[in-house]
Amino acid sequence: MREIEDKTKAEGEAKGTGKRRYLPAERKYQLFLEAERGGQPLGELLRREGLYSSDLARIRDHVKEGALERLRARPGPKPKTVSVEEYNALKEELEAKERAMADLSVELAILRKKTTGGTWDR
Repeated sequence: MREIEDKTKAEGEAKGTGKRRYLPAERKYQLFLEAERGGQPLGELLRREGLYSSDLARIRDHVKEGALERLRARPGPKPKTVSVEEYNALKEELEAKERAMADLSVELAILRKKTTGGTWDR
């Protein structure tokens, strides 16, 4: 029975239907550093971790992209994002205030006409 399980497992890995291995970001970075240090042959590192050279190349690309993205970031607070609901509420509030301001402008114009065009005799 054990031989059948081992054979099935080996066939699944050969066909590429084996379970994918998840590596956390911290572990990927450690592998990257270890590969860059060059303390041991690269093939030995890959065999030990069960990785392919394409996996390591992808990890190197991700490290480079992450570093460039972080270095591109401008210092200071990040711009605040607003939800759609909050945006719509702010937009309605602005429109209401603009309407009120227009009404007050009309009233001000009427009051100015009354005070400048009228007589003082009552």
